[in-house]
Amino acid sequence: MVGGLGWQVAADGGRPEGRACAHLALLAPAATSSPAPPAGCPDCLARGWSWVRLRRCVTCGRVGCCDSSRGAHAHEHHVRSGHPLALSLDPGEGWAWCFADEVFLVRSGESGAGTSRRRPC
Repeated sequence: MVGGLGWQVAADGGRPEGRACAHLALLAPAATSSPAPPAGCPDCLARGWSWVRLRRCVTCGRVGCCDSSRGAHAHEHHVRSGHPLALSLDPGEGWAWCFADEVFLVRSGESGAGTSRRRPC
């Protein structure tokens, strides 16, 4: 499924084909262009913990760590807030994850190849 704002659901080898995302419209250009990522996950930094990767909430801009990190703060933020989408902040990655629909999202025209290494973590 391709969204009207330049994003689409990516093929993901571990999930059924043809899945949709009801939240594509949230990926407006203003929501996906953001300032430089912070030095780390604010919640982890406050606790003296390390993190693996950072994600930014598309709805409010909150930064949290991935599910492979001790705190899994990006997912925790989704659970508490209901905000469905998070952008990867890793350099060179241009994908998002929809927690609500459990799908990877890539910019239109990208194949989603290599999604198996792109974990929502």
